[in-house]
This record gives sequence, C-alpha cells and structure tokens, in this order.
Amino acid sequence: MEGKPVTESFTEMVEIAFPNDANPMGTVFGGRVLQLIDIAGSVAAMRHARRSVVTARIDSVDFRAPIRVGEFIVLQAWVNFTGRTSMEIQVEVYAEAPTTGERRHCCTALLTYVALDEAGRPVPVPPVWPQTEVERQRYEAARARRAARLQPRESGV
Repeated sequence: MEGKPVTESFTEMVEIAFPNDANPMGTVFGGRVLQLIDIAGSVAAMRHARRSVVTARIDSVDFRAPIRVGEFIVLQAWVNFTGRTSMEIQVEVYAEAPTTGERRHCCTALLTYVALDEAGRPVPVPPVWPQTEVERQRYEAARARRAARLQPRESGV
C-alpha cells in the first residue's frame, strides 16, 4: 500500500465561541472543545485513510488555557503514526482574537481512529511518511506510545 505524507491529512477548522458554548464564567465548556477535537481528528483520519473511521481511543487531552466567548476556536489536526488499521491523530486547539489574530495555545489532544470498510470492519490504512524533523519526532513518540499500550500488563490490574 502506498504511503502518504502528513500534509495530506492536515486539517484546520475554525469556529466562533458563542454564549451557548460557554459556562457561567464565559469560557467554552470542555465537552464542547472535545466534540470539536473529535470532529477535526475524524476529518484528518478520513483524509489519510480515504475511508470512514471510528474513534477508538482518546489517549490524552491537556487543557492549558480557556477559550472565551467571542474568540475563534482554531483546531489543527494531522496524522502522527499509523498502525495496520489505526491512526494516531494529534489535534492542537487555539483561541484566536478576531480583531488582532493573536493566538493562544489552549489544548493538545491525541486520539486513535480505526478505518472501516462498508460493513464496519477494520481495514488497513496507508502508512504515513513523516517529512520534517518535527514530523519524525512526533512519529517516533507516537510509535513509543503505541508500543507501551500494546505491552501486556504485568500487574493484573
């Protein structure tokens, strides 16, 4: 199967943070941010696999800063690593001031998606080819995370 560069999966989404997205403090609910992360991640995974995908795992979500009502919510997503049928997707979330364009990094998430055939069964995905040094570092880190997840647990927990 022919591999693909990370750039083929790159996805950017932009939303406006409205009052109905926010808590009484005027900042966007974490659950709303998670929904947007899953959408952006799914698009990146589908762009890579060119198939339907399902969210298999949310590996980590690190909230760093709030997003306020009226700001743009900017999400950028791409493939870090591919297994046989799965893909690790990284999603970065920023708050952008609409009047100045200034951005704040608000959240980083790592998710795993699985590509599906028409019957809903997992199917192989193309390998990802990291092109830049940053992409290679992300690839190696993702490969190490996957190896750690696949290791049998020793404690029986």
